Amino acid sequence: MADSQVRRSDVLVIGAGLAGLACATDLSRAGLSVRVLESSDAVGGRMRTDRHQGFLLDRGFQVFNTSYPQVRRRLKLRALRLRPFTPGALVHTDRGRLRFTDPTRRPRAAADLLPGRLAGSRDLLALGLLTARDMFGPVAALKRRADRTTLTALADAGISPELVETFFRPFLAGVFLEDELETSSRFFHLVWRSMLRGTLCLPSTGIGAVPAQLADRLPRGIVSLETPVRSLTESGALAEDGTEWEAGTVVVATGPRAAAGLLPGLDIPDTRTVTTYYHAAAGSPLREPTLLTDARRRFLHTCVISEVVPGRAPAGRALVATSVLGRDRPLRETAVRAALADAYGADTRRWERLATYTVEGALPAMPAPWPLSRPTRFAPRRYVCGDHRATGSVQGALASGTRAAREVLAETARPRAAP
Repeated sequence: MADSQVRRSDVLVIGAGLAGLACATDLSRAGLSVRVLESSDAVGGRMRTDRHQGFLLDRGFQVFNTSYPQVRRRLKLRALRLRPFTPGALVHTDRGRLRFTDPTRRPRAAADLLPGRLAGSRDLLALGLLTARDMFGPVAALKRRADRTTLTALADAGISPELVETFFRPFLAGVFLEDELETSSRFFHLVWRSMLRGTLCLPSTGIGAVPAQLADRLPRGIVSLETPVRSLTESGALAEDGTEWEAGTVVVATGPRAAAGLLPGLDIPDTRTVTTYYHAAAGSPLREPTLLTDARRRFLHTCVISEVVPGRAPAGRALVATSVLGRDRPLRETAVRAALADAYGADTRRWERLATYTVEGALPAMPAPWPLSRPTRFAPRRYVCGDHRATGSVQGALASGTRAAREVLAETARPRAAP
């Protein structure tokens, strides 16, 4: 191989998603030379935004939570020009729309939680106690709790089956990407806490602004785009174009399937798949920036994105995003469109279908008991990180990348054993 085709660095990070960018940032700041290889044409992994006919479309419906510790540590939130959702959610039911709201943020909407509307008195008391424990209790106590399914945890907290079916199951299905509520209760409590303590937002220019900001803070020129890796080697990695990238340490920061391909024997979790349909409407079917879920579970959630961020759609048009579990299939969009007509009380027949995004491996399946974090060291000088190694969230991805960097630095600081 020609010498011009050999590239050298202290650490090679494969994948420029959030985990890889966080890891590369910490290693660079520690003084190591780092090279990041990304197979696609931009950073971000699943967090990408496309421009289409004047609309800004995230690759799958994604929200940004300001309460995550890693987010507060690593990002300049003001630069993202965040626009908030309404605190709470709407649920479409056979009784019409019911509103779940946070009265501490919107006192005028507290009447929506009066007994008999969304829930009865006992449920409201149980919900208040659960919320208070999660919001104000120490996070370490949440992490130490016995892990079980979310469905069991809700029952043990005194939440009735009726409120589970009306609100929690349809709402949490959009969070966990599964509707059996078999996801780890510890993860549920942490998610519930983060929603109570933070604000759900969208960056004005799309979710892709988040990884773009992280990448901008890396030393110039260390990210190589459109550089897929064929395999790892004893001295680093071999790219598909034949270039050998040499490094003493390699960190695999890809999705789980790609990671398992590069690291044979790696244990990876099952994953969840979600599909998002984007429609353009002549006018907004819901004039507020609020998530709408469906008690009949015909879709996970829908939202008029242009009510959250008006600049995400051309003037005079509305952008509607709707997500469903699993993959797209023939006639599924037609069924979703009919469900949206019912939920919004609008004529959806003339809505323009802009795009469909199916995201394979959107989240790891997290059945109880689920470790909230895993070691990243796979073998000597070989590491793996990503949200599939922690909790499937922005916080999980960033925390996993942070842990990988810390463990790399700990190993590189130790003298190598004599042969």
